[in-house]
Amino acid sequence: MDSSTSSLSQLSPTITLNQPPTSPSPKSDVEEQGAQDSSIPAISSKQAFPETDLSKGIIGWEGQHDPENPQNFPESKKWVLLLLISAFTFISPLASSMFSPAITYMAADLGEQNETILSFTISVYLLGYAFGPCFLAPLSEIYGRRIVFSCANWFFVLWQIGCAMAQNIETEIICRFFAGIGGAGCITLGAGVIADLFPVAQRGKATTIWGMGPLLGPVAGPIAGGFIGQGAGWRWAFWVLLIAGGVVAAGIEVLNRETCAPVLIKWKTVRLRRELGRGELRSAYETEEGSVSVGGALREGLKRPALLFVKSPIVFLLATYMSLVYGLLYLFFTTISSVFSTQYGFSGGISGLAFLGLGFGFVTGLILIGITNDRMLMRATARNNGVFEPEMRLPLMIIFASILPISFFWYGWTAEKHVHWIVPIIGMYPFGLSMIGVYLPIQTYVIDCYPRYAASANASLTATRSLLGALLPLAGPKMFESLGLGWGNSLLGFLALVFVPIPIVFTRYGKVIREKWPVHLD
Repeated sequence: MDSSTSSLSQLSPTITLNQPPTSPSPKSDVEEQGAQDSSIPAISSKQAFPETDLSKGIIGWEGQHDPENPQNFPESKKWVLLLLISAFTFISPLASSMFSPAITYMAADLGEQNETILSFTISVYLLGYAFGPCFLAPLSEIYGRRIVFSCANWFFVLWQIGCAMAQNIETEIICRFFAGIGGAGCITLGAGVIADLFPVAQRGKATTIWGMGPLLGPVAGPIAGGFIGQGAGWRWAFWVLLIAGGVVAAGIEVLNRETCAPVLIKWKTVRLRRELGRGELRSAYETEEGSVSVGGALREGLKRPALLFVKSPIVFLLATYMSLVYGLLYLFFTTISSVFSTQYGFSGGISGLAFLGLGFGFVTGLILIGITNDRMLMRATARNNGVFEPEMRLPLMIIFASILPISFFWYGWTAEKHVHWIVPIIGMYPFGLSMIGVYLPIQTYVIDCYPRYAASANASLTATRSLLGALLPLAGPKMFESLGLGWGNSLLGFLALVFVPIPIVFTRYGKVIREKWPVHLD
């Protein structure tokens, strides 16, 4: 086996169905799928399954059907593993906004009147999302998804105690920040788990399931938090998160398994070195020079998210666009409760129900993308003579990006003019629908472009969008105070319109950009 295939540095994102066979061995599950449906891309068996060659001192998989390879796990096991990470991916974003409707109760209890500080108390959680992925993603590519995911989950759970028991606003902000770092684990590692387990033709569906948490969690949070804050006190929002997070984290400890192929082969190599007494054995995922030191591997891993953001125009522009959309979402979160309590006289509990407009939009978008994403990919691949390209994920994104700005004009002016409360709630629906249509195709597209380093690529997206999501809402109170709800939201709508050409550019010229500016991470 040559080193180019054994290292599996980074699979080519443009895959041809008509590749000549590279091995007489039986077809893998991935290749059999491609044979059954010519529109599903197949990949080289040597790239997907580097095999053991003891004569050359290389340790890989024991054939194309090796049951230890995550790509060959039974379908039921794959979906269970995805559901485990998706379950915590619901709990973690729930924490980002759950006590938003109860912020007034906390302000009265802790004696805080500064609106900017109160908004920051909500959004500082996202600063944890911005910093956490920068080291959680590369650590998972070095030490494995399971251990990093587990540590992040329990870190999140423990900081809920500090949030619930805080006696001043400074302590609350610090605890929220560290809880966000732990909560970033599931958001960051999901992309890597999807790339580990699923072939290209199933990633759209898998990303849709995993993507439910980051989008539905922040909407369900205020609905539950409003009633909890009103009925039991704002501190109970964090006790509920502690209980729910602890139960889910404990279940994950029992059921979760490692999925990162290079880590699994590294473990196998260490075991065989000991059993066979052959210290020269090396993993098929390493270069011929052998494994670098732990410190060197960690340094290289920590640089990957930053390198992808700086050197890849794809990651940079899509991260910028996603950051804008995410920031706009959290501007909604920090203003909806106050708008419906002051403009329409909603109580703390009932004001949380105003988020249902966004929630129904999210659900509709998830259904649409879940049904169409992989199907459109397979049809586009078939029309392209069996050649798959990641840009085939993006055409629908153009439509959703064009719909997204509608909500700001609709919601802003109807709330400004005190139109019946149901009208601004319905006005949030297009934003929820469109955000899914933008968010999920970008996530899947980046996974397809960088399958080996999907976690690091996703970390670049998560860090940048979380940073803007944390900071942009701080400008909300002053902006709406100066411009009013109508013109304040209109300004956001015009800003969203400016970014509509981005998905058009990537749909038409993404391949050219990707090939002209490749990023080498090994």
